Amino acid sequence: MKALILSGGHGTRLRPITHSQQKQLIPVANKPILFYTIEDVIEAGVKDIGIIVGPNKEQVINAVRSVEWDANIEFIYQAAPKGLAHAILVAEGFLGDDKFVMYLGDNIVRGGIVQHARKFMDMEPESLVLLTRVDDPQRFGVAELDGEGRIVRLVEKPDVPPSDLALAGIYFFKPVIMEACKNIEPSWRDELEITDAIQWLIDNGYRVEASSVDSWWKDTGKSEDILEANRLILDDIEPKNEGLLKDSRIYGRAVIGSGSAIERSTIKGPCIIGCNCVISNSYIGPYTSINDDCTVEGTEIEDSVILAGCCISNAGRILESLIGKNVRIEKNCFKPTGTRFVVGDNSEVLL
Repeated sequence: MKALILSGGHGTRLRPITHSQQKQLIPVANKPILFYTIEDVIEAGVKDIGIIVGPNKEQVINAVRSVEWDANIEFIYQAAPKGLAHAILVAEGFLGDDKFVMYLGDNIVRGGIVQHARKFMDMEPESLVLLTRVDDPQRFGVAELDGEGRIVRLVEKPDVPPSDLALAGIYFFKPVIMEACKNIEPSWRDELEITDAIQWLIDNGYRVEASSVDSWWKDTGKSEDILEANRLILDDIEPKNEGLLKDSRIYGRAVIGSGSAIERSTIKGPCIIGCNCVISNSYIGPYTSINDDCTVEGTEIEDSVILAGCCISNAGRILESLIGKNVRIEKNCFKPTGTRFVVGDNSEVLL
């Protein structure tokens, strides 16, 4: 079985960060979201992986190639995000006549996909779709099941959902899905929807099974989703300290990377601090991820994700924040006092 991982798209719901950063590369617990996906498919026994890339493709390629993976990885360019079924058509040369798992690169599932892959191979349906219960099914593709738990209907982002069972962004297919993708029309969004392709399988007598996600699942399409995924992953971390502590205390489970110095500060886990960071006269609270090469001075940070290269000085108390790369935040010491902003498009500022 092969894997097709989607790592394209514009990530409009995560702007302004995604103006310069591909959304699947945003780190959760200091690891790019895309890497969790790659690890999951390799754990399931996949040795050939195709990654769909689009905007910022060089970022994705360079990031993936920076790691030695136990798999062959090929990059497939999709010029425009025209739907998941379109991505399958773009990857036809890579997929050939093989079974495959398609995995959205901005989804995270606790526990991986091994059990679902086994179910697909044992039951041998034309498709097996992962489903999870959600509170807001209008945001997702939604499944309707029959009395035996088999999928009978799929609807993309319905105004009136037939159930609360959302597609979890992970699909297993036999090669017949290629025929389905070639026989559907673009939706009102002008995209080839994977829900329409799977519905084509159902309408033409092919078997489509469901597999439930029993643990947590996150679609990291919005900043609050990234913060929630960060909390969930940090809940499982094992403590590890490779840094230097001076007049500081650590409470709970914390990971501190090599080359980092913690001075006159309090660290309260679960949290993670990357490599070559300097934390001084500060408080780093639970559910905080601080990436490599950051400096934090005289500041309290809690329940936040801080990307690499940031400098935060005397910034008061920072809560529930997602801060991009190489950001500088510092207290204004000049008079008269006031607040100065340089804010990009589609930003949100809470004071």
